[in-house]
Amino acid sequence: MLLRLLLVFAVVVLLAGCGGEKSDPAKPGEVSSASLRAELAEATTPALADFPSADGRTLQALADSLMSGGPQVGLATSVLTPGENRLAFGLIDAGNKFLYGKSAVFIARSADAVARGPFLAPADLLITDPAYRSRQSATEEDAFAAIYAAQVDFAAPGTWFVLVVSKQGDDLIGATTQVKVTPRSRDTVARVGETAPVVDTDTVASAGSIKAIDTRIPNDDMHDANLRDVLGKKPVVLLFATPQLCHSRVCGPVVDIALQLKQKYGDKAAFIHQEVYVDNTVEKGLRPSLERFGLQTEPWLFTIDASGKVVARLEGSFGFNALDGAVQRAIAG
Repeated sequence: MLLRLLLVFAVVVLLAGCGGEKSDPAKPGEVSSASLRAELAEATTPALADFPSADGRTLQALADSLMSGGPQVGLATSVLTPGENRLAFGLIDAGNKFLYGKSAVFIARSADAVARGPFLAPADLLITDPAYRSRQSATEEDAFAAIYAAQVDFAAPGTWFVLVVSKQGDDLIGATTQVKVTPRSRDTVARVGETAPVVDTDTVASAGSIKAIDTRIPNDDMHDANLRDVLGKKPVVLLFATPQLCHSRVCGPVVDIALQLKQKYGDKAAFIHQEVYVDNTVEKGLRPSLERFGLQTEPWLFTIDASGKVVARLEGSFGFNALDGAVQRAIAG
């Protein structure tokens, strides 16, 4: 199998942006609830033994050893810097169906460079309990029900080749893409370990109307606390997302997940959902709070401990495990 770049713009928009009104769940790729749950059970538990060892081989050699005709990669993260990064993605077959299976990632500086990996990429579920599902949510009948994420260590800035290996039935299949790793000095987004920006976030009290500050249908209850008022006093879970105005189907599910976890953790943390655009109008640009956090895309999640330090940040699509772990880090301090 030739190692080739997959410039799948439609897929990248679907996953790495944000999420508008949900499309017909029977498209793309009709998947029954029972079969989807079975696929996800496998996809959430990869192990090193499921994948070949790099063993000094080039990325090209690894790709050539896999079954041909692999899927396409849709990236769900875009801000990568030297060191360990969360690399999130989806796998889509030729019929535009999402694929779920035990998966891992290999990386190299070029196709002919020695590969590093495997970095395990367990699938993380996006489906909430029915009581927490919005109109823009994911459901059991939805083919987009989980997102893969690997913790990948990039040694230096620059372009990196990525090979995703997934077990589908008895076969290992591969999909390739490239990512750009930028120097830390160019990372403008609030970082882990830094003091969070002191900024106002919209509340029902300040806006006078929930409709003015929440595009979720129905509205959520994460608009009571102003970040400025709680920062440095208690843990904070701050989610920048616009469920109705997103260009993909990512934002609705992540807001739903945050809402369900809010019920789990109660008063242990302040959960804040901040909409993205001024007056919920794309043409008016980003709200000031996003600019203060250095954001140009969404959704983004930041968890902040009681001292006001950022302890976790998640970009793009993320599921229950990722968000729950980020909340726990904030509460633990």
